[in-house]
Amino acid sequence: VQLQASGGGLVQAGGSLRLSCAASRSILSINVMGWYRRAPGKQRELVASITGGGRTVYGDSVKGRFTISRDNAKNTVYLQVNNLKPEDTALYYCNADIIIANYWGQGTLVTVSS
Repeated sequence: VQLQASGGGLVQAGGSLRLSCAASRSILSINVMGWYRRAPGKQRELVASITGGGRTVYGDSVKGRFTISRDNAKNTVYLQVNNLKPEDTALYYCNADIIIANYWGQGTLVTVSS
């Protein structure tokens, strides 16, 4: 599975973006799709994930501000990011977990200015 992330950019604090992760094949059979991020000098962390049945999990720092969703018809997972903070600045990666393997996209950079 190839994953293409897009939608990052430079935004002021309080702003919003919508990140997209397009898969090269149907995501119907993908167990879990998720977004992770790596900020400068920090470890990669889970931002949000969504199962095939629509169950979602969010990192504590983004709860109430970020929303993950999936469009199976478009083989795409979205991450709506609202009320951005400077500490949200990071490279955001999408991930596809098919149990026997994990696939990663190349990342899209989100930079939040104060």
